[in-house]
Amino acid sequence: MTSVSGVVDDLWTAATRHPFLDAVREGTIADAAFNQWLSQDVLFVADLLTFQARLLARAPRPAQGVLAGGCVALVDELDWFEVQVARRGIDLDQQPLPATIAYRELLQRLDGMPTDAALTALWVIERVYLLAWSSAVSDTSPFREFVDHWTTPEFAAYVDALGELATPDVHTELVAEVLEHEVAFWEMALA
Repeated sequence: MTSVSGVVDDLWTAATRHPFLDAVREGTIADAAFNQWLSQDVLFVADLLTFQARLLARAPRPAQGVLAGGCVALVDELDWFEVQVARRGIDLDQQPLPATIAYRELLQRLDGMPTDAALTALWVIERVYLLAWSSAVSDTSPFREFVDHWTTPEFAAYVDALGELATPDVHTELVAEVLEHEVAFWEMALA
């Protein structure tokens, strides 16, 4: 029988070493697939900002600085997205796809969970993003600008700071659930 930690380890790998990311690294992903993912990620980041702002409002004092900085970074991220989607000719007036809706519902559920659980989920979301895009680093990928944007030392420091607040060993089922949503989000682009 597979242990819970074994399942979680497998999910970490699936979420951070996904074929979507391989195709980005190799430059073989179709523009339509990348654009679909990007348009849905814009929606997700808007949802994440809403969640994180609410989490900031109820977080213990030691977490507030990290969360406030994260909220500012998400606002900047949405500004950056606007430039990127305009350059790629992406229509942002799109409906969320099922993976985006499911993630939105998880973020809304996290509002009713204890703060330590919500902080842990946020750390998983951001750590996956950092590790996933780090796996896509390539000097020759036409998507290098995106990869570079999501692998900065500043982002890594933010993820580390969230890690100081997270309690993943206490919330293994929640960690697994977030990882499943991450895998589904990458899959959405390849469907």
